[in-house]
Amino acid sequence: MHPTPSYDTSPALRLADARGRWTLLVTVMGSSVVLLGSTVTNVALPRIGDDFDADLAVLQWTVNAYMLTLAGLILLGGALGDRFGRRRVFVLGVLWFAAASLLCGIAPDPHTLIAARALQGVGGALLTPGSLAIIEASFHPDDRPRAIGLWSGFGGIGAGLGPFVGGWLVDGPGWRWTFFLTIAPALLCVPLALRHVPESVGASRPETARLGEERRRLPGFDVTGAALGALSLALATYALTEARAGVPVVLGAAVGSVLACWAFLVVERRGVDPMVPLSIFSSRQFSAVNVITLCVYAGTGGFFFLTALELQIVVGYSALAAGAAMLPNTVLMLLFSSRSATLVERLGPRTPLTLGPLVCGAGMMMMLRVGPAASYFRDVLPALVVMGCGMVVMVAPLTVTLLSSVDAEHAGLASGVNNAAARVAGLVAVAGLPLLVGMGPDAYRSAAAFDVSFGRAMPLCAGLLVAGALVAFTLLPRTTVATHRSYGRAHGWLMEPPLLSRYAHHRTAD
Repeated sequence: MHPTPSYDTSPALRLADARGRWTLLVTVMGSSVVLLGSTVTNVALPRIGDDFDADLAVLQWTVNAYMLTLAGLILLGGALGDRFGRRRVFVLGVLWFAAASLLCGIAPDPHTLIAARALQGVGGALLTPGSLAIIEASFHPDDRPRAIGLWSGFGGIGAGLGPFVGGWLVDGPGWRWTFFLTIAPALLCVPLALRHVPESVGASRPETARLGEERRRLPGFDVTGAALGALSLALATYALTEARAGVPVVLGAAVGSVLACWAFLVVERRGVDPMVPLSIFSSRQFSAVNVITLCVYAGTGGFFFLTALELQIVVGYSALAAGAAMLPNTVLMLLFSSRSATLVERLGPRTPLTLGPLVCGAGMMMMLRVGPAASYFRDVLPALVVMGCGMVVMVAPLTVTLLSSVDAEHAGLASGVNNAAARVAGLVAVAGLPLLVGMGPDAYRSAAAFDVSFGRAMPLCAGLLVAGALVAFTLLPRTTVATHRSYGRAHGWLMEPPLLSRYAHHRTAD
């Protein structure tokens, strides 16, 4: 019997040491540029449409091309980091993201912009899993929870400021600078990562050799599964976005999406190293949490996409004012999310995950008061405060319940699946919601037409939150759940749950 080789030889970093602080800074900067890519663009959409004389489908694809590749490839990106080195893949992702951001900023036409946004998502899928996996692999167990909490908090601040900074840039030098914004911090990450961040690879798995000796191997990565998953998402997104055209190719895309999804499930069930082992869904609580995630992130994703447009097109706000208008929601999340995680320990998962979505849905219904003559303090602010309170009650408990639904060995995989579910939910909402409410290709050019569609969309978004609440009330346990100590504070993300490395090992320091 040979001794087990150590694949992760990086030192145990401490936050008190300079190298530990530099490593944390690099991971925060890396994850922040991806979050900015998700949040900064919405306030720029009307100007993009005007400059390119584009219809609503172009605005949808500007958002969804990014989300499509990010959602479809994020688990594969984590597996690549585990195999080839988390720092190496992280740096590659940062460089890729910076190059794609530059291409977005100089795009001469909408087709180039959409293609560049898709490339941005690929870069995000490479660097996002590595940012937290580096912390998990490099920091001493005593400092790991605090490092994760700091990573989450500072990343949340960056994401929350995205609409505000994006609005300032759109009203100032122009919408192209919302893409140039991420280039400098991305490029700054590279030399800092190469100088300060230790390299690490994934934990090995035992494998029986022919001669009866035990050897170790790194888990493989499921390229076929990733390709089929991304293809299914791409075809579904195309079918929903272009359904107004009614051409046969749209029906073909819808059928192709179903077939690709079926093939994906077959590959994942039979594969040696599946990207998403279907056995993980044998946990009723894990399955319920992911259904809740699909509901609530579809509702909130559609809400934020349409609200940024409603405030500019109908109410008449500038891009900066629209971004600033949504800051109260951000402030509430940043102040209280980490504290709301204790609700699960005191009340059990059912109560906060039933109450939170219902409060969010109420805030969305209050947005029906927002129209051409809306007052910010009378109409917009109360709705966003109510919605922010609901998200405070909902988001962190959702994360805690997720991590409590599986054992520590599978926590990274569970978190990755849940993160992908949240992104897919937002992707489908942005693609399908305008179709469901009858929003025409030129609806965003007419304040009256867009306001009517927005009034139809808010009950649908709220209905998704209510559906999530019903799932929570029906399927989640009433009693408290035991949480894994090694995760530290819950992650108070604004638009998505945290992502842990697929094969990260979480150890509790006793």
